[in-house]
Amino acid sequence: MLRTLFRSEQGGHEQVVFCQDRASGLKAVIALHSTALGPALGGTRFHAYADAEFPEQAAAQDALDLARGMSYKNALAGLAHGGGKAVIIGDPDTLKSEELLLAYGRFVASLGGRYVTACDVGTYVQDMDVVARECRWTTGRSPENGGAGDSSVLTAFGVFQGMRASARHLWGEPTLRGRKVGVAGVGKVGHHLVRHLVEDGAEVVVTDVREQSLARVTAEHPQVAVVADTDTLIRTEGLDVYAPCALGGALNDRTVPVLTARVVCGAANNQLAHPGVEKALADRGVLYAPDYVVNAGGVIQVADELHGFDFARAKAKAEKILDTTLEIFRGADRDGVPPAVAADRLAEQRMAAGPADTTAR
Repeated sequence: MLRTLFRSEQGGHEQVVFCQDRASGLKAVIALHSTALGPALGGTRFHAYADAEFPEQAAAQDALDLARGMSYKNALAGLAHGGGKAVIIGDPDTLKSEELLLAYGRFVASLGGRYVTACDVGTYVQDMDVVARECRWTTGRSPENGGAGDSSVLTAFGVFQGMRASARHLWGEPTLRGRKVGVAGVGKVGHHLVRHLVEDGAEVVVTDVREQSLARVTAEHPQVAVVADTDTLIRTEGLDVYAPCALGGALNDRTVPVLTARVVCGAANNQLAHPGVEKALADRGVLYAPDYVVNAGGVIQVADELHGFDFARAKAKAEKILDTTLEIFRGADRDGVPPAVAADRLAEQRMAAGPADTTAR
């Protein structure tokens, strides 16, 4: 298994740790991609990998890929943090317990601060409160326990800054006023994004698989239109911006050819289904704001928590996502490459330059 694991094309990871606690049933993988800019920061995913022949290897590959992504995201967010990620293997609905989370906290603590953990899919603020009882390198905690709480507010704010940058680059003004924006997924992050768009004067169209999420948005913003599904949304006539804010892989060989929007900018992670999609977007004249750049508001918030959370300070840093996104667009135009390639290059330059080019707060 290990030989196959470390054949990953996206290698170069500094450390991979397999963790097991028989008493609680904990099996976990912690992957550190880079600490060039500081301690690795990234969330803990709790997932079953039920369809995998070897769940441990599937979890390890997931952790490796996600950790690498966090290195790039943290570098472009201007944080003095490298990238790391952890995966706890199992169904969180049946396996998660206080005993397991405490055991996991001890494993994170054993890394001596090289990895700082936070929430991800399957883990929540209350879980980080438990982990923090065994590990001081834990963020994403509740306000009652010295944390910043829900990070979706600043995640949405950062995506909105990415949209403003896209509008500035394409149409000359950093505003969505008068533009039609389609938001796919109006859950934790998406409904905050809709509020920013409505306040900015955009015409907003939404879809979501959860009726309760749609009901909340339309109750708060009656002017928002609802369409049946994402396939309908991406084909909507006159759409200026498409914001994928649900599952990854939203941009693929099926969706890209039928997109009506001139801009794609959303909160979902891993929007490009495979390498080459970024070129297909560029060939169609679609401006893509790289997901890991514009959705960095959440990691900016949890990083700030490590210094005693100050919302105004964290928001000011998240506002800089606009400038970073514009820098990426300019670099893409200058070098004749898609923005996703320009973003990777800029992140790699920052990591190679070391922590002097970033600030911890």
